[in-house]
Amino acid sequence: MNARVSGPVLDRLDLQVEVPALTADELQSAEPSESSVTVRARVCAARERQRARGFLNSMLPDAALRKVCALDRIARALVAEAIDRSGLSARGVMRALRVARTIADLDGVARVGDQAVAEALMYRAYEGRRVG
Repeated sequence: MNARVSGPVLDRLDLQVEVPALTADELQSAEPSESSVTVRARVCAARERQRARGFLNSMLPDAALRKVCALDRIARALVAEAIDRSGLSARGVMRALRVARTIADLDGVARVGDQAVAEALMYRAYEGRRVG
């Protein structure tokens, strides 16, 4: 079955990542990743940062999101390019900014930099690759 998700529904998904199957060699040669304890500690710290701002990132009103995601020139250019090239909607931009803010929180940094914005936009890249 090759079901497609409609654009308006897909636009409401924060992360759109295509995950290809690994080969047997890739699975057997995989290096150990971070422990669950390490990841949990980072997530808990990120959520505390969000609570200190008054809202979890997923619940931030748009005006507050703009304030905690004040983008520099490079990050704004990345967003503009995503809008122009991929047709990223206004809703998509706001969702990507929420993800970028979360990435910065997970990294323990106060400012949302161009790296976090680029990563967040990458997580929406599947939307642009869909063949309608």
